[in-house]
Amino acid sequence: MLMKADPSSQLTPPMPDEGVPVSVKIRERLVAARKRFHSNDNIADFIEPGEMDALLSEVEQKMQTVLDSMVIDTTSDHNTADTARRVAKMYLNEVFRGRYVKQPSITQFPNAEHLNELMIVGPITVRSACSHHLCPVIGKLWVGVMPNEHTNVIGLSKYARLAEWIMGRPQIQEEAVVQLADLIMERTQPDGLAIVMEARHYCMAWRGVKDLDSKMINSVMRGAFLKDPALRREFLALIPQKD
Repeated sequence: MLMKADPSSQLTPPMPDEGVPVSVKIRERLVAARKRFHSNDNIADFIEPGEMDALLSEVEQKMQTVLDSMVIDTTSDHNTADTARRVAKMYLNEVFRGRYVKQPSITQFPNAEHLNELMIVGPITVRSACSHHLCPVIGKLWVGVMPNEHTNVIGLSKYARLAEWIMGRPQIQEEAVVQLADLIMERTQPDGLAIVMEARHYCMAWRGVKDLDSKMINSVMRGAFLKDPALRREFLALIPQKD
């Protein structure tokens, strides 16, 4: 005797992640891989094709609830009608872009001429945001490199690209400079590396004490710059007088 198939058994089972926000999917991949996802971490390797558009829409929706909770009538106020979308695009595609895109491709060349003299690049304009209040951090930095015959030579503009990638994340200045130093050391393998950054923090200028003039200056010294005081003094002396 033939049994009739149960029509319900022919239905395609629902996808297990159907209706799950894309941010949750990305976070689950990071947790499964035991990878950190702090505000100043890059998570591009855990974002699948097409998910940035979905993430943008998700951030837009949540930003809209923030505006609603702040009792801003975005329906009748023409100035804020598209603010949620604009803010989402600004965060994901611009100011925090360094979290969501892979490291920029950097062409490297061998040190064919065996250059071994101090080279300084800067000032490089940098734009970031403090991870405490998401307020802008804007300033400039200088990079000093002491190459050796095995150093990988990169173009001057590439230092700016690497800086932009690192700085385009919410963070604190001290950690940002260390991250940039680690990256340049890894990519170029010099005998020494020095970075000085000077920036104005708008979490102080825009709120809090509202001090418009204060700046933060910090440095990272690696290799020869750390061991040789004369080289360190030469680098600092050659940096133009800071504002």
